[in-house]
Amino acid sequence: MIKGYAALLDAAEVGLPISVFVQVTLERQIERALEAFETAIQGRPEVMECYLMTGDADYLLRVVVSDLAAYERFLKEHLTRVSGVSSIKSSFALNQVKYSTALPL
Repeated sequence: MIKGYAALLDAAEVGLPISVFVQVTLERQIERALEAFETAIQGRPEVMECYLMTGDADYLLRVVVSDLAAYERFLKEHLTRVSGVSSIKSSFALNQVKYSTALPL
């Protein structure tokens, strides 16, 4: 049941104060396209979480960066270059209201 132990760092204190939630839609939702996207994303340290979704977008990412310029670089140099991506929508978190790592057992 225990997957591991970790120290929780304050993102702002280590120079990563910007959290961006990114909705990504692929051109086609076929297995090869999904696998290619997931492989590309797993190699990116900025991406803290990635979920395959139902609804309007195929994936939801949580990305942390140092500033807007760093997010722009991630977007232009990495995310837009992933084959099969048709749409990217970014939402910037203004304030973290709640964050928990404990499951509601």
